[in-house]
Amino acid sequence: QVQLVESGGGLVQTGGSLRLSCAASGRIFSINVMRWYRQAPGKQRELVAAVTSGGNTHLADSVKGRFTISRDNAKNTVYLQMNSLKPEDTAVYYCNYLDYWGKGTLVTVSS
Repeated sequence: QVQLVESGGGLVQTGGSLRLSCAASGRIFSINVMRWYRQAPGKQRELVAAVTSGGNTHLADSVKGRFTISRDNAKNTVYLQMNSLKPEDTAVYYCNYLDYWGKGTLVTVSS
């Protein structure tokens, strides 16, 4: 069983920054891809970012240049650094690993 716990969400003004964290349990964490998804009200869940065990990353076009994903395999934690936030970034952000999902953390960007 793998448990994912997100933290770091909150309310921020346009142009602000937040850093999300996802702490994972399970000793196979280091050999698979970790992902961040988000779901805005009334919209489908979408992939935001992904990072491999080797540190290769993928970012959605909508967040390139503003968001950074990273991971610390020793701490079993993946991070999402979000800068230059926009109101359209408002969503619940979910951490994903294989078939496991966290409960999500809410990010609200005010205009």
